[in-house]
Amino acid sequence: MLTVCHLTSAHAPGDTRIFYKECVSLAKAGYAVTLVQRGESGREQGVDIVGLGQPQDGRWKRMVSFTRNVYRAAAKVDADIYHLHDPELLPYGWKLKRQGKTVIFDSHEFTAESILEKAWLPAPMRTLVHWAYQRFEAAICRKLDGIITVSPHIAAYFSSINPNTVQVSNYPILEPDTPCSDFSKKSVIFAGGIVEQWMHETILQALAKVPQCRYTLCGPCRAGYLERLQALPGWKQTEYLGRIPHSAVAQQMSHCMAGLALLRPNRNSDWKNGTMGNTKIFEEMMAGLPVICTDFTRWREFVDRYHCGICVNAESADEIAEAMTYLLEHPAEARRMGENGRRAVEAEFNWKNEEQKLLAFYQAIL
Repeated sequence: MLTVCHLTSAHAPGDTRIFYKECVSLAKAGYAVTLVQRGESGREQGVDIVGLGQPQDGRWKRMVSFTRNVYRAAAKVDADIYHLHDPELLPYGWKLKRQGKTVIFDSHEFTAESILEKAWLPAPMRTLVHWAYQRFEAAICRKLDGIITVSPHIAAYFSSINPNTVQVSNYPILEPDTPCSDFSKKSVIFAGGIVEQWMHETILQALAKVPQCRYTLCGPCRAGYLERLQALPGWKQTEYLGRIPHSAVAQQMSHCMAGLALLRPNRNSDWKNGTMGNTKIFEEMMAGLPVICTDFTRWREFVDRYHCGICVNAESADEIAEAMTYLLEHPAEARRMGENGRRAVEAEFNWKNEEQKLLAFYQAIL
């Protein structure tokens, strides 16, 4: 039996893409799979988990000392294939490659471009770090056995470095028993990390223009940003639930009338072209919700093709308010859009389809 070891130093235990999608899929396909990560050790769904506790003392020490611990634990597994999920692990990927191992790098985002927008890096340093990282990444990735990415623009970039590059998008695991919305609440919903790039301030400004609409907001939010949101007029229409279990998110979605996926265009999203690597919009479609989403070129193509939502300028409170009002005033149309979105996920935008690409990629490498 071929052995596979997945490594992550930056992602939390139970990361959906790493564990529930890739590791579990490989285990079901007959590979002996080990995952080295933060947290506790154990075995779940056929995957052996080597937990290394939690990294201490901030980002920089994690990127130096914790990554070394991850590498040492992974090396002890002595796997046939090593699958890396964080850029900070690339030096160890090259080290494993020189030991004769098959090594894959899984780029979850466009890291080189994202560096230019990292708030934790002093602005004058970003260009230099971007330049240095881009060359460092390319030098290692061209020597690895393969690259996995999540979106066409990232796949095109890595293909110029390593021709053995495949796009395995981050579509949701299709769950037949996922409840579809009954549209019983005049509420739009967002579930995920509550950060500036998801345009919550603009959404709250839009809500104030649609007093009959509520906002169900689920997820963690840092204190300073939460206080800014709470000061806006639309907050009185908001039901903030904080971090809740995945099952509870599905239950909340099953009563709302639309899902919000209003991502600000940025370098990682290929600006106005959009990314296929973010799962939020597809999770909302899977729940039978019409989506109010950013008018990215890639998103508009499938939203228009399946007629499953409304694309707007994510930085326009007026356009967001108009979309909310339309769905509230046309409930039958909103329900049809939601049903269309669910069918789109069943037919195209689901992990089962992407799983076949992952397994074929492994077979091609072997």
